[in-house]
Amino acid sequence: MSNLKVHRREIKDQNGAIIRLRYDENEDILDIFFDENESAAGVELTDHILLRLNRETGRAVSLTLLHFSILTERTEYGPRSYPLDKLNELPEDLQEQAFLAMSTSPVNKFLKLSFFQESPNRGIPLTYVEPASFVPVASVA
Repeated sequence: MSNLKVHRREIKDQNGAIIRLRYDENEDILDIFFDENESAAGVELTDHILLRLNRETGRAVSLTLLHFSILTERTEYGPRSYPLDKLNELPEDLQEQAFLAMSTSPVNKFLKLSFFQESPNRGIPLTYVEPASFVPVASVA
């Protein structure tokens, strides 16, 4: 355990609320906490992105990014995007809560939504991680 590298940061959202970030360098996992830990349902958005929602309020509690350095890696064409294919496995009400959380603050500071129109009758919702949002304003000891 002596070589465990964990970094903690805090940033402020546009409303002044503190968002806590915890990055485990060894595992390349970033956890983003929007509020104090509370009862929440884990919603798998992709194989590498997990959103935790309070089912009663619909509010985002946290976001976990597995393989963070890969998720934020840029390509020559822009950000690397991922299909939100795991949402199809969820009940419709939970899908709606997840989309609402992803499209509003504070989640939309970190995850951006887009859409690929595969055919006239089929579209694929996509997400990408916005690396510029991880600039810290304060370090936590």
